[in-house]
Amino acid sequence: MKFKDKARQYGGYVKNLLIPALLFGFVTGAATAVAVTFYKLCAKYVVKLSMQGYAVLRDNLYYIPIVIVGLFLVSVAFHYIYEKFPNIKGGGISTSIAILRGIITFKWLRSLIGTFVASLVSFLLGVPLGTEGPAVQIGTSIGRGGVKLFGKKHRAWDRYSMTGGACAGFSVATGAPISGIMFALEEAHQRISPNIIMVASSSVMFSNIISKIISPIFGVSETLFEIPTLPILNIYQYWIPVVIGLLIGIFSMLFLRYYSLVGSLVRNALGKIPGAVKMFAVLVLTMIAGIVSSNYISTGHDLIIELFANNETVWTLALILLIRATLTVCANVNGLTGGTFLPVLALGALVASIIGEGLLALGVDSELYTTILVLGITACISGGMKMPITAIVFSVEALSCYSNIISVIIVSFISFSVTELLDVESINDVALEVCTVKEEAVAKIVTIDTCVTVQQNAFAIGRQIRDIFWPHNLFVLSVRHGEEKAHVDQHGGREIREGDILHVRYSTWNEEETREELIAIVGEQEISKKVTENV
Repeated sequence: MKFKDKARQYGGYVKNLLIPALLFGFVTGAATAVAVTFYKLCAKYVVKLSMQGYAVLRDNLYYIPIVIVGLFLVSVAFHYIYEKFPNIKGGGISTSIAILRGIITFKWLRSLIGTFVASLVSFLLGVPLGTEGPAVQIGTSIGRGGVKLFGKKHRAWDRYSMTGGACAGFSVATGAPISGIMFALEEAHQRISPNIIMVASSSVMFSNIISKIISPIFGVSETLFEIPTLPILNIYQYWIPVVIGLLIGIFSMLFLRYYSLVGSLVRNALGKIPGAVKMFAVLVLTMIAGIVSSNYISTGHDLIIELFANNETVWTLALILLIRATLTVCANVNGLTGGTFLPVLALGALVASIIGEGLLALGVDSELYTTILVLGITACISGGMKMPITAIVFSVEALSCYSNIISVIIVSFISFSVTELLDVESINDVALEVCTVKEEAVAKIVTIDTCVTVQQNAFAIGRQIRDIFWPHNLFVLSVRHGEEKAHVDQHGGREIREGDILHVRYSTWNEEETREELIAIVGEQEISKKVTENV
């Protein structure tokens, strides 16, 4: 009997977790690899075309009035498109996180096409936003598309598949597969679950295999940076990452507060100004900055590579830092499509370069400059993006820091600790709050308290409560097994069985969609609706 129970248990594991994870991972990962690789190819040529256009504009300033008219027309077009498709606005990572957590809804095909096209237009105009955010949102869209097209009977896998797509998009965009998986655990869902690990891992695995095959065909680099072997810090030089972590942490705090201040100004003091006018102002400022120097605009990728050559003075670096930070924040809070991950890396590299100049003046070996630069980038991911573990993994995978792992841990820990102690939110946290406010503004929130029964062959069977992507703001208050008393352990670890009665309470502004999500998890049934007031 025990053998049969074990066999049934393993059979259920293979059927309900392993096979779907591999199937959805393959479909999502392979499709995302093709889409993001093609996107990287397009972005490479668009950025190159943008730099050529700015070079022509510097030599022929009489074209400026024509360009300004074009920028105004683009702003009007952007405003119209964003009104119709609001989920392609702003940073792709923050939008994807809101989607993965069930905070906002979206149409996958519109999001896929809109993000692809709108971000390329932003890059063409020189807006200092990155490619990794749109790549994550493209992967998220493909994840939902895979379920819609090939798994209509498995809707409960929707957010898992989208999570896999987001991880695959990040992985292909940055060339950092483990960081892509960590993104799901640390930032997107902020928890560890077998389902998340399985789908994220399989999606990243297949996407990287496909990417390695097709990237040479497209002529696209698989990695984000080509960084030479870095000099190693010895134990007597560990004070250097301490200083870097502390200073980058303070900078991250200042930058995040600056971001919040500009965002509040745009939403409140400038709230009555049409969105097209505000975007037009950002594009004009970008054009002016781009005419002065290409270092002030674009994604920041080429700037980071140039910084490794250490050819700029401290005052030049400070000016680039101020202008890029302002343009990136203004572009993001006004909804222009593009990512903030790579621009934040560029800001971290600029601050680290300034710190490096100071340390070299104090007598630090000049050979350590590249190591200081990479440690600064790592610290900025940890403090600015509030992703300390991802920062450590990313620095090893994408920044060649495998020989300086202790120094990496030091800068990541200190930078993150500084921003935590000073109580600042990351860019993604602020953007998520904005998403929630927008959703709440368009519909009345209803709180429902009810019970549901787990049906035969339901998705929830055999899974822990904590491992399931329940609808946003849904709480399982208790579980009753047959004649047992209702019970849920302290950490939501109660395993669900067929016939269990779940007492749930949820708040929603889209009652129909929330009910459909719940039914996809517990099985088809009539759900009684008991509206609860003041909960």
